[in-house]
Amino acid sequence: MTIRRLTLTTAALLSSLALAACSSTTGGSGTGGDSTGATITIRIPEDGNSGVLALGKKDGSLARALAKVHAKVQWTGTSGPFAPAAQALDSNALDVAQGSITSATAALAQSPGFRLFAATAPDKLGEGIIVKSDSPLHTVKDLAGRKVAVWHGGTAEYLLLKALQQNGVPVDQVQRVYLQPNQIGPVYASGQVDAWSTWATYAVPQLAGGKSRFLVTGGEVGSENYAVWAVRTGFAEQHPEVVRAFYEYLHEAGLKQQADPAAYLNVNTTAGPEAVSPAQQAVQVPIDRARGTVEPINGADLEHFHTVARFFADQGITKEYLDVKPYLIDVAALPKEAR
Repeated sequence: MTIRRLTLTTAALLSSLALAACSSTTGGSGTGGDSTGATITIRIPEDGNSGVLALGKKDGSLARALAKVHAKVQWTGTSGPFAPAAQALDSNALDVAQGSITSATAALAQSPGFRLFAATAPDKLGEGIIVKSDSPLHTVKDLAGRKVAVWHGGTAEYLLLKALQQNGVPVDQVQRVYLQPNQIGPVYASGQVDAWSTWATYAVPQLAGGKSRFLVTGGEVGSENYAVWAVRTGFAEQHPEVVRAFYEYLHEAGLKQQADPAAYLNVNTTAGPEAVSPAQQAVQVPIDRARGTVEPINGADLEHFHTVARFFADQGITKEYLDVKPYLIDVAALPKEAR
């Protein structure tokens, strides 16, 4: 099978990052930034009312971390599915975004304008296929002849296909209903689909208070769906020290979140549609405590990434196998300050 490759090797990319760090450059949003002390602007999606970026914005810790490398944040839009974020990275409308290796693999096959610089181990508790608590479905085999809501080409479709393969259910016996994640809730609630393959953002509200249950979790299907952080290629080449500083903030904040997950919920408000209810907190806290923090991408991670890429190619989600290696940055090798 043909392997898609870039002309830049990983070593060449790191070399270009180091060279770029030595020169005067322009920030991603047009704000100058270099070793003279001019401010670099890094565009980041809002994290809403919960998470390490939400708290970092409120308490100023993210601003302080970036100020050390003469950078500041411009909050751009809100975090969500990675596919639109990848398009924004590719079109120079965004500088960093978080997604999954499944969605990143699908996006790289179409819009390779970004690189991956950090990863978090797969979420074994918060991702999976949910059904209503009173559903007659109790095993993955029960999905035969049923409709399952998914978001195309990412976590949701990956988890469903993995579950079907693991349980010997032919793919063509299950109807995939493709919808955007924020459209699925009403469809699921009305009974137009029998199950919903999704991740914690959407699963937790459904699981809270016993309204739904997991038919199977990511951990139970052996998911290799790492969470990954992506950076626009041009930004990484111009400002490697900012990428490293941002990574270090994410790493340290993630350790603190793992130790005290509740402190990272309801950062701005305890009321309104963004608020995490007590019932949702009861579901979310164990998920956050079980997860690790972001780390540099190592060789073992890359093997898992390639397993995912082969799986997507075999399942026809991507047209061909995508070699992920040329799209990686060794964040630990990036400079800590502008040169």
